[in-house]
This record gives sequence, C-alpha cells and structure tokens, in this order.
Amino acid sequence: MRLFLLCLGLSILGVVALTACNSAEFKNAKTSPSAPAGPAAPASDGARRVTVAELKGLLDSGEAVVIDVRNQSSYDAGHIPGSTLIPEGEILNHISELPTNKLIVTYCS
Repeated sequence: MRLFLLCLGLSILGVVALTACNSAEFKNAKTSPSAPAGPAAPASDGARRVTVAELKGLLDSGEAVVIDVRNQSSYDAGHIPGSTLIPEGEILNHISELPTNKLIVTYCS
C-alpha cells in the first residue's frame, strides 16, 4: 500500500512539474504579433537576446555566427541553416575556433 501511494504521489508530482513547464512555454509563445521587432531587452542573466528578424539581419551582413549547442541527433533533426554544431559541454574545447570580431549567437531549442 505504501509503495502504491508513493508511486501515485510521484506520478502526480511529475505531472504537475510537466504542466508547469508547458504552461510557461505556452504563455511565452502567446506574445503579441504587434510587438516591436527591435533588439530584445537584456534578460536577468545578463545575456543579450536577439529576435529572429535581428538575427537574420546580423547573419546577412556577416556580423554574427550561430552556434547550435544541442546534441548531434537534435542538430540532425533540424537546425538554423549555416549554424555550427558545438555541444554545450564542448564549448570550452572549441573556444579558439570562435571568431572574435563577430557576435556569437548560441541556441538550444
């Protein structure tokens, strides 16, 4: 009986956690289409965010490079054209390969 209750409790906890994650993604996806397309405001972690339109402009003008930090199978399933795969755990091993005169844009989703 204890095992059953423990499994039930863990299952409910897992569902609540997944629901919370999905609701945050859903809320973020429901942004207004009339929002300005200018540079995104800095996030609380200090990292600059770029919009899709801004990234396209930066790539077209040669001012940025895109680094995909996901794993190989995710990259193979689909990626930004022209992006370079460097999994997150290997970034420091490839630091010398990154340009110093361009904006480095990383993405993981």
